[in-house]
Amino acid sequence: MVTVMRRFAFVDRWLLPARPGEVFEVLADVDGYPRWWPEVRSMRRIDDCRGTAVVRSRLPMNLHLQMTRETVDPDEGVLRVGIRGDLLGWAQWIVIDEGEGTAAVFTQEVEPAKRAWRAAASAAPVLGRHLLVRNHEAMMHSGRASLARYLRTGPAGPAGAG
Repeated sequence: MVTVMRRFAFVDRWLLPARPGEVFEVLADVDGYPRWWPEVRSMRRIDDCRGTAVVRSRLPMNLHLQMTRETVDPDEGVLRVGIRGDLLGWAQWIVIDEGEGTAAVFTQEVEPAKRAWRAAASAAPVLGRHLLVRNHEAMMHSGRASLARYLRTGPAGPAGAG
């Protein structure tokens, strides 16, 4: 019998060319993510605390997520959401002043909720897990580069080129 780890934990650290307040403001503006992060295909606000997102990286499957705000603390630089939909869990940003720039640390703990995603993670446990981790890494690499460019050029600059 093979035991499958369905839970995924990710930690990504982005060094960005802006002041912490600027980085926090952009990360807190969830409606704006599709303007600078190509893999965030759409965001739709439900109310002041909830919204939906469609994200897609290299795998030919869209993730449909509902996010619920849990923490918005500009003084501590913390943003956190609960996640439901195709993934179950949470994600958070911590924005840290690095002197010459800003670190944005993204932490996420999720598990697939959708049958197709669970199948991909468990059908061939090592390969399925590897593909999902690589897909996350590609999305985060693109997001970091796109956010750095957005912070340098502003909303009028080129978006999506990765």
